[in-house]
Amino acid sequence: MVGRKSSTGWIKQEITSLKKQKLFNEIKSVKTGLNGKIKINGKKVINFSSNNYLGLANDKRLRTAAKKAIDKYGVGPGAVRTIAGTFELHKKLEKELARFKKAESVITFQSGFMANFATIPALVGEGDVIVSDELNHASIIDGCRISKAEIVRYKHVDTRDLEVRLKSAIRRGRRVLVVTDGVFSMDGDIAPLDAIYKVASRYGAMLMVDDAHGEGVLGKNGRGIVDHFGLHGKVDIEVGTMSKAFGVVGGFVAAKREVTEWLSQRGRPFLFSSAMSLPDVAACLEAVKILSRSDALVKKLWENTDYFKKEMRVLGFDIGNSATPIIPVMLGEASLAQEFSKKLYNNGVFAKAIVYPTVPVGRARIRVMNTASHKKRDVDEALKIFEKVGRGLKVI
Repeated sequence: MVGRKSSTGWIKQEITSLKKQKLFNEIKSVKTGLNGKIKINGKKVINFSSNNYLGLANDKRLRTAAKKAIDKYGVGPGAVRTIAGTFELHKKLEKELARFKKAESVITFQSGFMANFATIPALVGEGDVIVSDELNHASIIDGCRISKAEIVRYKHVDTRDLEVRLKSAIRRGRRVLVVTDGVFSMDGDIAPLDAIYKVASRYGAMLMVDDAHGEGVLGKNGRGIVDHFGLHGKVDIEVGTMSKAFGVVGGFVAAKREVTEWLSQRGRPFLFSSAMSLPDVAACLEAVKILSRSDALVKKLWENTDYFKKEMRVLGFDIGNSATPIIPVMLGEASLAQEFSKKLYNNGVFAKAIVYPTVPVGRARIRVMNTASHKKRDVDEALKIFEKVGRGLKVI
């Protein structure tokens, strides 16, 4: 229609504004399988930007398992889990995950995001209260919002503040849920889950932990934060993902059987979205078997992590208080972080700048994700490039 004002013109203006502020995220395409080195737009770079902690995303054993599943079952499940989308492979994966996590029961979802989206509204609603760490992941925040429960935030990993908030919540809430990330994805710090458990249990609140970045990283053989703190059977709900250390895709909840059964009846992504595809399920199952048999990949991940942290501190970089393979190289301003990332890429390191709104204004950083797939020479080469760029931009 001639002369009609564009109904989406405001979006173009917003994008232009993001670009001027150096906040627009230019998305690059990976041309190879995920390894310590990858090709992006034809350029070979050391990869420090993926969550492929154990290098399993391109592991031959997982690829073989996925191919066999295709030959036997096809590709898609063709239905939601509650109708005709539950295959024997889904049940087998849930059984093996429960054994690996030392949990009574496990239920799987299409992603870790969907696991949170399904679980929180199934546990609490109007008249209930959620007490949530202020730096929890967006999937927890969104799950809390759609639950319609009252949301109370406590200071990051501050169990004293948690107790103050919880005391008040217990007095006015029908049910109360305490929820925290296990490993916080931007700073790499670990929730004090043992102390959080003591506070939650003292007041009879349900306790839920999202261990997306702890799976395959913390605990014996990478069993996660609950194993790390020896809290088996004490944490009510443990959410995990299979898209990071497990190298595939999918999410799950490990809990008592009554909890997983309830989620199979009331978890909306379980009820209204098609099940995980069969090749993905088979690959996840193979990843669980690999971790159950050996901790070699977990050890290699931590060897690379400890070495990189030590050398970055020697160079003079501010890498925050990370206690995991997530290493934030703190830079402050978004424009500096974007420039630093660009120069790293030009010199052969792919490590993305993390800026607002993912992190607060003035807290921009390069987030380095260590993996078991990095060879020692990859790490040494990356350290030289970080030093070169850091000195060039007067960061160190």
